[in-house]
Amino acid sequence: MLNNFSANYRVYFEDTDAGGVVYYANYLKFFERARTDFLRARGIFQSDLAKTQNLAFVVRKCEIEYLSPARLDNLIEVSVLIKEKRAASILMAQEISRDGKILSRLNVEIVCVSADEFRPKKLPTNF
Repeated sequence: MLNNFSANYRVYFEDTDAGGVVYYANYLKFFERARTDFLRARGIFQSDLAKTQNLAFVVRKCEIEYLSPARLDNLIEVSVLIKEKRAASILMAQEISRDGKILSRLNVEIVCVSADEFRPKKLPTNF
């Protein structure tokens, strides 16, 4: 399984502040969409994991760096790279770029938990 992925997203009005710049918290939404699409591209659907294996993924920790603004109508590319896979967690590095220029970076730790009790669980075998 390849451990890197990227997807393109358009910046809509709802993503921006009054000045037409992506609101700082909305970068996390773009990063989340890319992680979800990364899993879907590999046949892993979070809704199915919750129903069939009682598993969910939660963010334990993230560190974000803002380098340059994304703006209304920009087409941005969001990448996902698995840096380390552990028994119950994954460390990922992500970037948002526009025309090859990096706009934001994120290091995130995702933990696999039981969907009902939110206790750490081993990652699914298909991951």
